[in-house]
Amino acid sequence: MAIKVTMPRLSDTMTEGTVATWLKKVGDKVSEGDILAEIETDKATMEFESFNEGTLLHIGIQAGETAPVDSLLAIIGKEGEDISALLAGGGAPAAEAPKADVPAAEAKTEAAAPAKAAAELPKGVVVVTMPRLSDTMTEGTVATWLKKVGDTVAEGDILAEIETDKATMEFESFNAGTLLYIGIQEGSTAPVDSLLAIIGPAGTDISGVADNFTAGGAATASAPAAEETKAAPAAAQATEAVAETSNGGRILASPLAKKIASDKGIQLSQVKGSGENGRIVKSDIENFTPSAQAQTTASAPAAKQEASAPAAPKVFVPAGEVYTEEIKNSQMRKIIAKRLSESLFTAPHYNLVIEVSMDEAMQARAAINSVPDTKVSFNDMVIKACALALKKHPKINSTWKEDAIIINHHVNIGVAVAVEDGLVVPVLKFTDAMSLSQIGGSVRDLAGRAKNKKLGPQEMEGSTFTVSNLGMFGITEFNSIINQPNSAILSVGAIVEKPVVKNGQIVVGNTMMLSLACDHRTIDGATGAQFLQTLKQYIESPVTMLA
Repeated sequence: MAIKVTMPRLSDTMTEGTVATWLKKVGDKVSEGDILAEIETDKATMEFESFNEGTLLHIGIQAGETAPVDSLLAIIGKEGEDISALLAGGGAPAAEAPKADVPAAEAKTEAAAPAKAAAELPKGVVVVTMPRLSDTMTEGTVATWLKKVGDTVAEGDILAEIETDKATMEFESFNAGTLLYIGIQEGSTAPVDSLLAIIGPAGTDISGVADNFTAGGAATASAPAAEETKAAPAAAQATEAVAETSNGGRILASPLAKKIASDKGIQLSQVKGSGENGRIVKSDIENFTPSAQAQTTASAPAAKQEASAPAAPKVFVPAGEVYTEEIKNSQMRKIIAKRLSESLFTAPHYNLVIEVSMDEAMQARAAINSVPDTKVSFNDMVIKACALALKKHPKINSTWKEDAIIINHHVNIGVAVAVEDGLVVPVLKFTDAMSLSQIGGSVRDLAGRAKNKKLGPQEMEGSTFTVSNLGMFGITEFNSIINQPNSAILSVGAIVEKPVVKNGQIVVGNTMMLSLACDHRTIDGATGAQFLQTLKQYIESPVTMLA
């Protein structure tokens, strides 16, 4: 069955995109993961990959043309497949072949009906689909609805908080009207372009719109419009998530914020909400710090407060019995599993290891940090050394394509950051042009916002090389999996004090192990070794980084 590909939303502020270049033409075979086109957003020009396989049957937006998000970008299906229904009906899929006992004319009429119904939206009605909030996002989870069915929606209002593979982000409405239908309930996961909501004039009958969209297989609406209306009071109650305070007042809080507050033992009455009408949202809980006043004015004894706080669940397992626990995979964990598996199984990895002396680096860092308001870590020094070494060895700074190797002459270094749900890689753009203090400040800012899920998708895109450091955990040496489309990743171990030989004498020295994982399709062993030699020179003699 042919599949519509729509103009993706590649950033949270993107409302339209321009096709800079088509990398496929009508009739070309398309595999999952192939780059279909380069799309210019409001922030960057990005590669847009296909999540479907087949033949490119139709191009809806030509190179150089601009179109709104969710416009028909392309159609992919079987070679020779009839896509006239898709072109005529917009959201409807290709009709099934007529049955043998149905006259051809009747079958044609029946097949055209769904397409017509889907195409003719009531006046003023807009279908809102699950947005693609990052270039790697294939499905999203609705963490919280901030509007309920029947609410008035203004352009710019936050409709929902959506969990992607990289962060939980607020999704704003680009249309005004009344929220008539919710297609994906809180906690539910659905593919990109699924039916998320319908907005239009109050009182508009949109049952046919929802039914036809569901029938097309593009969404997984949980109930028809009639059932949605019936369930609205319950949904409204869950979305409002009202908590009682000690003085009988009411506090508006999102379900996600309420859950996090409960897990952390935070009283909602102490938190100031930043959402609409003072509503407490997830970020308010994550950024909340108990004030001294709240602690001194608390009327309950400390022991009582501790008793009332939710305790970590204790699991009693009788000796000799088997006990297992199932933890639902988050979107981030699913994407990590998919991307790293693809990298390991498609790119022929090999590792090169080198030991570097850190004595001079330690002295240089101490001197740099003696300057007021300056703080540089050893990891910052490694990143700076990598950026300079990549300029001398551009083949390490490359990307594999089936028909060519792309050499990146700009240096964008991704820094692996561990977060609660997994791993994210914020990117330092044009790292080679940054000073050590700029790198240090940027890394601290990006890492802090990554742990609070405050990074935008554009801040995690475009890396050409990656650095992963586990030295702070005491890990002396390890091998990483390449963060594609990069060709290499550097693993940084801990600094170890040990006996070393200098000038024929055994003395106490400080050393660090570096392991470079390379894609053998783009980087030969000698090329990787030369890069490590240059990197070693920069780290062992930091003053050379100023040359």
